[in-house]
Amino acid sequence: MGDTQMPEPLRQAVHQLVSEAVMNCQEVLRYTEPDIAHDWMRMTLIRGTDASDTMGMASMLIAAYCQSTGMAMDTLASYLQTRQQRSRAAGPRDSDRHELAGMLGGPLPLENDDDARLWFSWGQGYAEGGLMSTADEQRLFTEACLHGLRACVTTSTPWTVTCRRTSRSSRGRSPKCWWNRSRPPRDT
Repeated sequence: MGDTQMPEPLRQAVHQLVSEAVMNCQEVLRYTEPDIAHDWMRMTLIRGTDASDTMGMASMLIAAYCQSTGMAMDTLASYLQTRQQRSRAAGPRDSDRHELAGMLGGPLPLENDDDARLWFSWGQGYAEGGLMSTADEQRLFTEACLHGLRACVTTSTPWTVTCRRTSRSSRGRSPKCWWNRSRPPRDT
């Protein structure tokens, strides 16, 4: 079971779904930028959950294949990490609220609540610049692309990865970047 290659149609479907998820993740990053701040709440949540759902679809396709090969349900549940699963319908957890309080300078959690204080300190780390001090659009976009490309490294289909400045790009602005299986788009 473990030494067989992924069937080609499944591999192609997984690559397509991962590519879609990466594009949604890139949009999440884009909607954090100040020039489109008017829509950030709605679009970061929509695209973030789209990415999560798309990756869930990829995982469930792989899980269905594993199940069809006779994998035991307890093994499959272990690989799917079902203990980590939680519903978005439940809304933010206390840990989410404690981390946000740390980011935004909210009140410190009670002294005897070590878990809350840990989440709070992680939030403070973001606020103090320890985790990612400045929002660099090029860095964020590059990270999103690298995550997507990592999924494509073993494919036999050539991928085009291009970053260049267009004639309309001014000095200091991010270049246009894309990755796909076709030729890059022309500048218009």
